[in-house]
Amino acid sequence: MNNYYLAIDLGASSGRHIIGFKNQNGKIILREVYRFRTGMDDSPDGLVWDINRIYKDILFGIKEAFKKYKNIISLSIDAWGVDYVLLDGDKPIPPYYAYRNNRCLKAEKVINSIINPKELYKINGIQHAPFNTINQLYADKIENRLERATDYLMLPCYFSYLLTGQKVHEYTNESTTGLLNARTGKYSSKIIDSLDLPKNLFAKMHFPSEKIGVLLPNIEKEVKGNCNVVLCASHDTASAFEAVDSDEDSVIISSGTWSLLGIKAPLPIINEKAMKANYTNEGGPNYIRFLKNIMGMWINNKIKEKSLLDQDYIDKNITSIDYRITFDVNDPSLRAPTNMKDAVLKLLSKCPPRNDLELLCSVYRSMAKSYNVAIKELEDITERNYQNIYIVGGGAKNKFLNNLVEKYTGKRVIALPIEASALGNIKIQMKANGDL
Repeated sequence: MNNYYLAIDLGASSGRHIIGFKNQNGKIILREVYRFRTGMDDSPDGLVWDINRIYKDILFGIKEAFKKYKNIISLSIDAWGVDYVLLDGDKPIPPYYAYRNNRCLKAEKVINSIINPKELYKINGIQHAPFNTINQLYADKIENRLERATDYLMLPCYFSYLLTGQKVHEYTNESTTGLLNARTGKYSSKIIDSLDLPKNLFAKMHFPSEKIGVLLPNIEKEVKGNCNVVLCASHDTASAFEAVDSDEDSVIISSGTWSLLGIKAPLPIINEKAMKANYTNEGGPNYIRFLKNIMGMWINNKIKEKSLLDQDYIDKNITSIDYRITFDVNDPSLRAPTNMKDAVLKLLSKCPPRNDLELLCSVYRSMAKSYNVAIKELEDITERNYQNIYIVGGGAKNKFLNNLVEKYTGKRVIALPIEASALGNIKIQMKANGDL
């Protein structure tokens, strides 16, 4: 009988329940069980997550998995970074802010007045971004939301807590917060003390492959099954990097809502060049993910929401489009615009596209161009020349974009259109059980 492993992979647009197992040849096979919308919701408090809706879908997907697979050894949850839930004992404290919410600008300015950004980068090695957890938590402090908070849990650990009753902090996701010392992998007392954040929030660190527990009795009754709940690399990009067996001459791009472009480095890379290029040092299971956040398929997807074009039509016709004007995909105006199409057209106003197909062509060219810039920065910082680019995730299915990346960078593109985060999640579960 096969050993089955369930990856619950939460992306910022959709969630997936994926079963993994080995076939007779030892190859890992993935089977999707359930897919659902995650997606931010607009509210009087700005963009927020409906964690109750997401949790109901998590439970439904687990139940569907137990219906189809009787020997599920374990499950594990990964999700995007930086977002969290505050808890008062066992009660979550609403609202549950999404990282694209614009509430952190004031907090970021105050933090910069307390800790010089250069000094902060020397400690945490984390890119400058207004949505970083450090800014979100300080915004909570300004808003007096921390006064009754006993805990904060990053989203995958919050959902694992609902399943098991165990509150844990997992290293790879905590490494996205800006609250860790990148060299030690522990919470930085200098950062926490300087910002006067409640020390009780920063509990013991846990690591991928650790067992959290089993499903609570009420959950077991609802989903009609039970198994171990273990920690994967709970930041989805960390799990995606685990899916790729890359060599030292290769760059990895995890292509989804965001494009995360970088390398597996043995140690943090913290210097002036890295800081100026806004490269970040995030934790992997036994390495540092030295990478850069680039606006990814978010732009494309939001434009398509307002377009009458379907993906099949785009794929068949976009290769004939010769519109070559590009824009900065990381322009702040594109983080959470009311209308993405209008926001991009504003950036292209000097020579606007004539139709939506030309507009999407510009998006793809702009993404490829941004990858080329980032790789040149990476080669300058590391003093290495990279030959290959592994592209994983949903964006790896886009042949037009892959070809543009090869043209702009002059590198060999190896597209792996796999559920990379789910695969990395499952590989860690297998290792924890001695199956890999």
